[in-house]
Amino acid sequence: MNCRRSIRTEMKVMVVLMTVLLGFFSFCSAQLDGNDCTKASAQSCGECIQVGEKCGWCTYESFLKQGESKSTRCDEIEALIKKGCPTNNVENPRGTVVANENKTVTNRKKDVVEKLKPDQITQIQPQKLTLNLRAGEPQKFSLKFKRAEDYPIDLYYLMDWSYSMKDDLENVKNLGTDLMREMQSVTSDFRIGFGSFVEKTVMPYISTTPAKLLNPCTSDQNCTSPFSYKNVLSLTEDGRQFNSLVSRQQISGNLDSPEGGFDAIMQVAVCGEQIGWRNVTRLLVFSTDAGFHFAGDGKLGGIVLPNDGECHLKDNLYTMSHYYDYPSIAHLVQKLSDNNIQTIFAVTEEFQPVYKELKNLIPKSAVGTLSANSSNVIKLIIDAYNSLSSEVILENSKLPEGVSISYVSHCINGVSETGDNGRKCSNISIGDEVTFDIAITSKGCPSHGTSEVKIKPLGFNEEVVVVLNFICECECSKKGIPKSPDCHFGNGTLECGACRCNEGRIGRVCECSKDDVRAEDLDANCRMDNGTDICSNNGDCICGTCECKKRDNPEERYEGKYCECDNFNCDRSSNKLCGGHGQCVCRVCVCDANYTGSACDCPLDKQPCVASNGQICNGRGTCDCGVCKCTDPKFQGPTCEICPTCPGVCTEHKPCVQCRAFNTGEMKDECEEKCNYFKLTMVKEKEDLPQPNSKPYLSHCKERDANDCWFFFIYATKNVSVEVYVVEQLECATGPDIIPIVAGLVAGIVLIGLALLFIWKLLMIIHDRREFAKFEKEKMNAKWDAGENPIYKSAVTTVVNPKYEGK
Repeated sequence: MNCRRSIRTEMKVMVVLMTVLLGFFSFCSAQLDGNDCTKASAQSCGECIQVGEKCGWCTYESFLKQGESKSTRCDEIEALIKKGCPTNNVENPRGTVVANENKTVTNRKKDVVEKLKPDQITQIQPQKLTLNLRAGEPQKFSLKFKRAEDYPIDLYYLMDWSYSMKDDLENVKNLGTDLMREMQSVTSDFRIGFGSFVEKTVMPYISTTPAKLLNPCTSDQNCTSPFSYKNVLSLTEDGRQFNSLVSRQQISGNLDSPEGGFDAIMQVAVCGEQIGWRNVTRLLVFSTDAGFHFAGDGKLGGIVLPNDGECHLKDNLYTMSHYYDYPSIAHLVQKLSDNNIQTIFAVTEEFQPVYKELKNLIPKSAVGTLSANSSNVIKLIIDAYNSLSSEVILENSKLPEGVSISYVSHCINGVSETGDNGRKCSNISIGDEVTFDIAITSKGCPSHGTSEVKIKPLGFNEEVVVVLNFICECECSKKGIPKSPDCHFGNGTLECGACRCNEGRIGRVCECSKDDVRAEDLDANCRMDNGTDICSNNGDCICGTCECKKRDNPEERYEGKYCECDNFNCDRSSNKLCGGHGQCVCRVCVCDANYTGSACDCPLDKQPCVASNGQICNGRGTCDCGVCKCTDPKFQGPTCEICPTCPGVCTEHKPCVQCRAFNTGEMKDECEEKCNYFKLTMVKEKEDLPQPNSKPYLSHCKERDANDCWFFFIYATKNVSVEVYVVEQLECATGPDIIPIVAGLVAGIVLIGLALLFIWKLLMIIHDRREFAKFEKEKMNAKWDAGENPIYKSAVTTVVNPKYEGK
């Protein structure tokens, strides 16, 4: 009887243990296999729908099983239906796009009698939208842009008035009427203005001596007092007035080469009322033959206060040049963009590189080469305007936190572009129409609620206003029952099938008070492995259950019973979580199928390690993360194929092959100990050796032994096995025959000697004949006198006997 009870007791214990193990494995499986909706542990319908577009909330009151938390109501739509939630009880709000203002683009003709005002011309459609954004669900709409014909233009000519530009003044005096006439081919509604700049009126930019303040030029030259920026003529339709005012201007001067043009550009951009800018195409022509000062250069003159970007014109003069520093390039870009001003830099060839770099930093700007006397300025302006107006680039205002935007352009060439190129279209002529597909996505609900984003083409005055409303709550929350008895004696509002607790109450049905949160008996349930950290310091203990903290980034979250897990503290590779090849689950990377390693940075594919012979790392190493690690330090290279210090396969294995095949060589005495690493096969003839295709890796060897005999063998490897095939017969050279060699040597020497003598004799004959011929020639050319030499005396003496008279 006692034995039976003991067996039953043991069986009960086993059942309990199995249940615990199954529960543990189920929990681990849920942690690994759960989707984003379930991992978020959402406590309300509003929190659930902010997790992602696939998440839904079950409002069916009897949906939860005993012991389940209300976060179980949040899951993917299909999963909720499979769990038994009726389809009509699944809360799944969707986003929408509403067009509030959608006027069609203007089809305007230049020769139409009716003259439209600038605000009556529409180049962009739609003009205002309202987007209701659900987290994770992109809302898409199309934006249409069409260049209107005969669109009004305001052009402000800003010119460097330093002494080096004196010869340019004459060509600018008639710019007004000439430019008016040329611009008639572009628009019938054109206005022009003029301003000039020199430099800040402090040392060391100008000379502050009284005489130089009156006339900064030499005494024989009449110049006006130096100034920073002067608005000579506000925008006007009267070209003659432009000519008249500019012709009365006098040049000025300064000390340093860079000019204060940035101060002038800033004032032209922000002083819209004084300049007279209309809400039309705005062009700023900046003409100079020098460089520019920018933020920080003001310290030379003791000016450290940053430029405030405000208008400081008084009587058309910039009055705060001595007080504020030069603006930075980024500050200018912002103000030019805010005021839809397109800039044309008309500069001399010397400073082209500088201003081309500046053009790259200022969107919708152009650079033209100004002739030495500005004679080509009108053509430069026309060309630059055509270049700027033929390109449309969309920009948007700052997006709320967690909101992203993407563009796809459909230009006139029929090519669609995405990414940064999706924002622009080029080579657009007047009357051409292009379309942009825009998608706006939210990752959650910003704290400030409704936002507004403006999208506009750079340099154009029109824009699309996009109002963003965020779907942060479900419709069912509006039908909540305050102080519902289902929420622990009225301590919460029953909405969407779950209790939203009143202030100070927590728990599944608001059964706990926040005053009890730190009670010792409840905290014990929130400590992992009886440790000291409550909820792993990543959450709060609410009624004995860990409520994990929320992260600023909605994609990052703490998870687990004790908030001990997270999905953002895994190892990284190439600055990517889990190398971009896996998911971070409970601080451990779960890699994709073809990757392994703590950061999923180790590919399992061994193909990069395969050598040309088909072996992994040539049989001399291991393939680790797609890279060969050579086990033999002598070898290196991508597949352990290089051995800089090795004598070669044939030379390396020659002693062992020689001792095993012929029982000779330097390894003869140690052959059995050191030369058993290969299988030896003897063949009769060289033709019997294996061919290249019969083995994976072959080395053909020919070596000489101590007796000057050649032996042939082949060294073959297959995986880790080595086979050597040796030809039985040695090829030994026969000894030389001495007699023929000596006879041939003597005969050769004799023949060479005779040949040399013959050659010498031949050369001497040739030489003698040349000398004789030369003698004969000189002899023929000589002219001898036929008379006798008077001082010559013959050696023969003749004596005549006088007594002998021939008798």
